[in-house]
This record gives sequence, C-alpha cells and structure tokens, in this order.
Amino acid sequence: MPLSDTQIRKAPAREKTYKLTDERGLYLEITPSGSKWWRFKYRFQDKEKRLSLGVYPDVDLKSARRRRDEARSLIANNVDPSAQRKAQKATQFVEAANSFEAIAREWHAQRKGVLEKNTLDGIMMRMQKHLFPWLGPRPIAKIEAPALLEVLRRAEAQALGETPRRLRQYCGQIFRYAIATGRATRDPAGDLRGALRPHKPKHHAAVVDPRAVGELLRAIDGYAGELVTRAALRLAPLVFVRPGELRGASWDEFDLDQREWRIPAARMKMRDPHIVPLSHQAVNILRELQPLTGRWDYVFPSIRAKSRAMSENTVNAALRRLGYPHEVMTGHGFRTLASTLLNEQGWNRDAIERQLAHAERDSVRAAYNRAEYLVERRKMMQAWADYLDALRAGAEVVPLFTRTGT
Repeated sequence: MPLSDTQIRKAPAREKTYKLTDERGLYLEITPSGSKWWRFKYRFQDKEKRLSLGVYPDVDLKSARRRRDEARSLIANNVDPSAQRKAQKATQFVEAANSFEAIAREWHAQRKGVLEKNTLDGIMMRMQKHLFPWLGPRPIAKIEAPALLEVLRRAEAQALGETPRRLRQYCGQIFRYAIATGRATRDPAGDLRGALRPHKPKHHAAVVDPRAVGELLRAIDGYAGELVTRAALRLAPLVFVRPGELRGASWDEFDLDQREWRIPAARMKMRDPHIVPLSHQAVNILRELQPLTGRWDYVFPSIRAKSRAMSENTVNAALRRLGYPHEVMTGHGFRTLASTLLNEQGWNRDAIERQLAHAERDSVRAAYNRAEYLVERRKMMQAWADYLDALRAGAEVVPLFTRTGT
C-alpha cells in the first residue's frame, strides 16, 4: 500500500532500523536516531542493488517518487543508475578540479617569486571581485567567448578604467596555462581583442613647470615629518624610479662608493635588472640615512615594523601634508616630472627611456640599450641633480643640458 505524508511524518524512531514500503521499489528507512532515508531497491543484470534518494523531509514523498521513476527509466534503457551516479560524481570532481577558479589560483601560485607580492595581491583581488563570482565554479574547458565577454563588460560598466582590459589579459594567460596543462583546448580571451571599449589612460599627476618644481623641492626640504620619509621624498626626484622600487630598496643593492644602485629583476615591473647611476646629491642623502636605517635590510623601513618596507601610501601622504593633493602630485609623478623635463632639455630619448626602465620590445635593442647608454645615463643623472639644485635655489635661467654633458 502506498505511503502517505502523514504516515511518514508520524513514523517514530525505534530501537532498531526499520523501513516503510511505498511501491515499485521505493521505501523509507528509519534509523534509531530518527533519520529518515529514501531508498530505491532494484535489480540490474540479475543483481539486487539499492540507491539512496535523499533524506526526508528535505526530499518529500513526491520528490522521492520522481527520483525513483527517473532511476527506473534508466534501468529500462539498460543503464545502471548507481553506476551513472558514480560517473556523474567523478565528472563533477574532475570539473571542480578543472574549474576556472581552481586553475586561476594554480596559475597565480606559479607566479610567486616572479612578480612582487603587491602585484600578485592586486591580481588576486581583481579576480576574486570580478571573475570568480561568475566564472569560478565553471569548468574552464566549457567557457566560451560570449560568456567571458559578459563578465568583462560587467566590470566595464562600473567605469573601472584599465581593469577590464587587465582582466582579459589575466584570463588569456589562465586559459593558455590550462591549454599547456591539458585542461583546455583553446583560449576564448583571444577572441575578444577589440571587443572592449578603448580606455584612455590617465597620466599620473605631476608638477612639471620648472618654477613649480623648485617650489616642490623647497617644500620637501622643509618637511617636518619622519626623517626616513623626508629622505625618501628627497631621493625620489633624483632617481625617479617607480614608487614600489623606491620604498622596497635594500641596502645591499647599493654601492655608494661606485655611485650605483642595482635593482634586481625580481623587483622590477618589467622583470629586467635595472641600474640607477647615483648623483653626488643622491649619495649624500643615502649616507645621511645610513646611520639611521643601515642596521636593517630596507633603506626605508616601516615605522611600525623595521622588517617591512614603508607603506605604499607614505610618500603620497607626505606630499598631501606638504599641500600637494593627489590630483596635483604623486610619488609616481616624479617619473613624469623627470621624463618631461629631460626630454625638453634634449637628452637622448633612448637613454631617458632606459633610465625610466620602460620595456624595450626588441630584445636585441634592449641589450644594446642597457650597455650603450650607461655612460650617457651617468652624465644625465648628475646633470639632472644639478638642474634640480638650480631650481631649488630659484635660478631664473637654467642651463640646457645635452646628452654630451656640455
């Protein structure tokens, strides 16, 4: 006789497990703890088997009968429902292991030691916010270009600047990694070239008028905050490296006697070792700072923990204290300042670009530039420091330096 909802609901627990039979192989198994499990008993290839159909009341009587009928339909087509369930679970396990998020995290882990921690953290933050919620659980091999474009346009609609294009770049690298490891066959991100709106990059705010630069340098000299922060502010315009390269500087990278700072590839954005010739003025700043921080690894250690570099916001916060808001001048703006004025003064553009550590697309030309322009860059960096001194002093006429140093 078929079961009823009332009969199931009121069925008590007993000392031993017992069952209430419905029909066509379906029954309810009731344990001493009171749990009620739906089971389906059937025969397949002359063997008696049982299949679990869920727990009451999560699976009610109607749902249990529907699941039983689905299993009976499989049997009628010579498919063992137990074997099919195992196959489905195996497929789900493989798909979970090969999901977009799983492979993205694996790809991300492969870059540890290659990219700086801040860069890696930024990549993971963007993926967690803009990719994983929509693509994360999906098998990477089943993601097509339209689905990927929908996700990227969601980020694009938030006016996130360059972020959507960066996300597409990450996805392309993740898909290519999946192809290389045998878990995908194509890269749908490659199909999206030109599908996103072009983004006009915003240049980092910077003071570039010579008179205003002189005022900035005098303001820095008068900075009344931490001595380490003041030293970083004074050194920044003389070396015009990226803010992360400056604050992460370690004493073992410097040869003050040779007036040279060698930044290892692991700390450079372009993963290429970089040489910064040091002017006399830069060396003097570092020698003044050495008694204060020379006992630690970092030239500019954090105030809170000397084992860490100063915060990425320290220089920008100091500039704001000096009256330079973010839209007027930033730590990165010292690079714009140097690039603008050095180009105006007629220095060799290739030497300037190499000193800025911008990427050179031609590897042969890049190697040539590294070697050929170092002598010229040494002259340029000293001439640049002298020029800044003249601006600081309020000189009315500033000499036009040339790449020959005359």
